[in-house]
Amino acid sequence: MNRDSRCIRSSQRRNIVALGLILVGLVTLGFVLVQPERPGQPASKAALVPISKRATPAPPLDSSSSSPPAVRGVYLPAVVAANPKRLQEIIESSRRAGFNALVIDVKDNHGTVTYDTTVPLAHKIGARANILKLDELLPNLKKLGFYVIARHVLFYDPKLARHLSALPTEREPQRWVSPADERVQAYNLAIAEEVASLGFDEIQFDYIRWPDGGAYKPIYAERYEAIEQFLRRVSERLHRKIRLSADVFGRTLWAWNLKKIDPIGQHLETFDKFLDVLSPMIYPSHYETEGLRSDPYGTVKKALESGLKRHLKLRPFLQAFEMRIPSHLSYGEYIRAQIRAVRELGLEGYLFWNPRGDYTALWSALEEGAP
Repeated sequence: MNRDSRCIRSSQRRNIVALGLILVGLVTLGFVLVQPERPGQPASKAALVPISKRATPAPPLDSSSSSPPAVRGVYLPAVVAANPKRLQEIIESSRRAGFNALVIDVKDNHGTVTYDTTVPLAHKIGARANILKLDELLPNLKKLGFYVIARHVLFYDPKLARHLSALPTEREPQRWVSPADERVQAYNLAIAEEVASLGFDEIQFDYIRWPDGGAYKPIYAERYEAIEQFLRRVSERLHRKIRLSADVFGRTLWAWNLKKIDPIGQHLETFDKFLDVLSPMIYPSHYETEGLRSDPYGTVKKALESGLKRHLKLRPFLQAFEMRIPSHLSYGEYIRAQIRAVRELGLEGYLFWNPRGDYTALWSALEEGAP
């Protein structure tokens, strides 16, 4: 720009140039403030800017709508959600990636109830841990625009199983409880009703099934009936209070699931009738067929296409853990391939799973390029 004032003859031109410089400065300042840090680099001053200043609100919960909100997020164990430093890192990275949801354990795979529950049986069997301070955590996450999902593990419950001496198996003695047991259903319903009153947007049931293993034969009618009974009771008690979802095996998306021959007892049309959305765990690494395991894009797309043909409401869980990554793909390419498959099918919502809540690779993959 010519800075010689003698060349500027009109005050109007001077005003336009000055205004242009101000706008350029503001745009540059904004760009600097929102630049993400690269993995391994020290945090810049951008991390000190309040997240709420640049957060895009999550879709509001509309209890009158049958369609689930378009949420994208990650799962967090309770100990991660309760760790201020790690939670802040997750929040910052989520906002940069355009994610707006967190899935947090309220009852985990150990049978631990992670908040200050008042359910008597949880106290009696030593399940109460009081890890999460939900009266502080939930309002803070809501202010930042996050949609918060409570993960509630149901029938894999070592603490309750030991108390009831229930369902020992060769591989996992006293870790499973029977979905048909009235005591088991009542206990989990009590916890779910309590959770629904705490301020979560959604309850996501996991391990809503029987133990895996056994032949695929039409001999499991009682198992399917028990799961359906529980789902009906959950819907009757909670559907007016909170949105409901469930994690299901990825294999249940395929058409043979309609035959009800799977020993785990998950029939997706039944689940879909009582719940707002289903989250099939379609981790490519879990398939034994080499063609499926080595093609994350194709596997995710084929599985979801099969489910969509059945008109199911789907929000998949995708893989963010390093297991059986094929040699021809980098970890980042593996992650982006899954997202690309979901988006090409028109699904706006998806969740990522890492058992430790470590999403360093996910954030790096998203920074490296669009899916």
